[in-house]
Amino acid sequence: MHGAMQKYVDNKLLSGLSAVVLKGTDIVDFKTWGYMDTEAKKPMANDAIFRIYSNTKIITTAAAMILYDDGAFQLDDAIHTYIPQFKHLQVLKKGASDLTDTESLNSAPTIRQLISHSAGFSYGLFINNPLDQTYADQRMTHKDSSLAEMIDKLAKLPLAYQPGERWQYSVGIDILAYLVEVWSGKSFIDFLKERLFEPLNMVDTDFYVPEKNHHRLTTNYSPLNLLDPMEPGLKACPDLLIGSVLKPKSFQSGGGGLVSTIGDYTTFIQMIVNRGEWNDQRILSPESVALMHTNQLREGVKVKLPTWDMPNTVFGLGFAIKNSPADGEPDSAIGEYHWGGLAATHTWISPKANLSALIFSQRAYGFWHPFSHEFKRLVYKIAGD
Repeated sequence: MHGAMQKYVDNKLLSGLSAVVLKGTDIVDFKTWGYMDTEAKKPMANDAIFRIYSNTKIITTAAAMILYDDGAFQLDDAIHTYIPQFKHLQVLKKGASDLTDTESLNSAPTIRQLISHSAGFSYGLFINNPLDQTYADQRMTHKDSSLAEMIDKLAKLPLAYQPGERWQYSVGIDILAYLVEVWSGKSFIDFLKERLFEPLNMVDTDFYVPEKNHHRLTTNYSPLNLLDPMEPGLKACPDLLIGSVLKPKSFQSGGGGLVSTIGDYTTFIQMIVNRGEWNDQRILSPESVALMHTNQLREGVKVKLPTWDMPNTVFGLGFAIKNSPADGEPDSAIGEYHWGGLAATHTWISPKANLSALIFSQRAYGFWHPFSHEFKRLVYKIAGD
């Protein structure tokens, strides 16, 4: 496995990598490859800081489930119970060419649907209809905006589909970050620090990198040829979507804004594997952790995006869940729950194989890069029960 990952660095498809393999909660392998910055030939450090993008979503979901354990809400509560601006949402009709071509809700979207990306919201990343274009035009999650401003914008727009009808990747987890503020009475980052980061000693996880740690931030890269991302060659690229992580910004994106180290995120995963407890700190109830990797979608709803297909996959609260192994994986991969980030940070937990792993790089457009699949196949082969 170490040799296979080194080839991606040697072939200039990745600048560098960091990976952790767990059996149960025990770390059985920790390895780095390549460079934090290829031009400076700066070796990948054990404590390198990565932009984790959508791996943030699992942390945000865990924060919400802490409040669920506190009794702040029920999963089938209507979202408008806590966000009154959403009381009168409409739904864009199928095939609509104009935002005014709407219909009434069949049912109000719920917290359960929000967390499982089936509440009706969109992202604006894949421009398939006038609503996606409006999300993009209004810069729904812009770094200079705020969670409250995002809510006000969304309240004036229709939903993309009837709640529960399908799975669609969305700003739902950014909405969830706002709800964490509503339920807790604290800013999102203050709640994360108080109930997650400080108890788990996740000292390097935040929405920005303080100046004293700028030297530990990995450089972000993209392929030289965006039309053929497997063509060798990389170029440094700016922070996508979330803006620079070198200083604080007003938008605390629960969907993609955090930076972290593989060490910090390993601690978080160990807590999940250990059913909500780690280092004598009870973060989540075992029942809430189980809900996170239990399907929450209606029968027949599949997890699929225009740019990739995840066959035989359903969705829990924060995690995608496999109902069949991928090519080259054993049957013990069934039930694996996982997610990743735009710049190639991927984590997964496989209860049947008694196996979990994290592999972090910093390569934009790398969410489903082949390196993470090869890494997973080899780890299952080597270490899976």
